[in-house]
Amino acid sequence: MKKRKIELAVISDVHLGTYGCHADELITYLNSIQPKKLILNGDIIDIWQFSKRYFPPSHLKVLRKIIGMASKGVEVYYITGNHDEMLRKFSNTSMGNFKVMDKLVLNLDGKKAWIFHGDVFDVSIQNAKWLAKLGGYGYDLLILINSFLNWSLTKMGREKYSLSKKIKNSVKGAVKYINDFEKTAADLAIENEYDYVVCGHIHQPKKEVYENKYGSCTYLNSGDWVENLTALEYSFKRWKIYHYNHDRLSPFFMDEDLKEMDMNDLIASITDKEVNMYDVTEEHLSQTEEENIENDFLDDKGLSQD
Repeated sequence: MKKRKIELAVISDVHLGTYGCHADELITYLNSIQPKKLILNGDIIDIWQFSKRYFPPSHLKVLRKIIGMASKGVEVYYITGNHDEMLRKFSNTSMGNFKVMDKLVLNLDGKKAWIFHGDVFDVSIQNAKWLAKLGGYGYDLLILINSFLNWSLTKMGREKYSLSKKIKNSVKGAVKYINDFEKTAADLAIENEYDYVVCGHIHQPKKEVYENKYGSCTYLNSGDWVENLTALEYSFKRWKIYHYNHDRLSPFFMDEDLKEMDMNDLIASITDKEVNMYDVTEEHLSQTEEENIENDFLDDKGLSQD
C-alpha cells in the first residue's frame, strides 16, 4: 500500500481493551499514512475497563505499530485522557521520539494549536468518578449489543445502525452537553489566543470555526475508533477529518479545496514562496527548446548517443 505523506495525524478514543474497539481498521489506517507527527489524544488504552481476559492480538498490534512508528522517526505524543489517567504520573516523560504529556501546544505554519483530551470539562468525572466509570461500562455494553445488531443487519443486507448515536442525538441533555463542550473549548482557545483547539473525549468528529466578540478559532475533534472511526489530519496548511468508512474506499484528497486549488497557492503552501507558474512554464519550455536544438545538432553530426 502506498503511504500518504502528511504533516500531522491525530487519533483519540481508541479504547484498546474493550469490545467496541476497531483495532484492525486502525491498523489499516496507520499503515496507510506516513506522518511527521502522530498525536494520540487520550483514551488510547482503556485502563478503566482493562481486563486480562480481553486484550486480543489485534489490540496489541496497534501498540506495536505505534512504537514502531516512533522508532522509525515519527514524533509520537501520547496525551493522557480520563480512561488512561493512570499514565498521568508519567507526564512529561520522553523515550526517544515517544513523549507522554497532559496537553500540547504546536506551531503549525505560524498558527498555534492547543491540543488536549477534553475530560477537564467533564463535571461528572471531576466530582463523581464512580458514576463516570459506571457510564463507561454501560457504554461498552451498548457497543457490544450494537455489534451483534449490525452483524445481523449485515447478514440481512441492510445498513448498519448506531444505537449510541441515536441515543445521543435524541437526548436533549446529551446534545446540550456536546454543544457546551465545544463552545467552552473554543471560548478558552480564543481567550488564550490559540488559532486551533483540538480535542477528543466526546466521540464527535468535527471541524468548525467559532467566533465571539473577542475573536475566532477553529474547533477540531478527532472523534473515535469505536463508533465513527475517524482521525484528524493536517497538511498543506489545512485540516481534514478522515473518515475510515468513506476515505479508504475512494481516492483521497487532503482537502476538498485542493481539487480546485490554484497551482501557485499549492506550491506556496508547501514552500512558503510565491511562484509564478507562467515563468516556470516559460523556463521549462526554454530548457526543452535548448535540449531539442542540441539533440538536432548531435544528430546532424552523427554524434547522437543513440
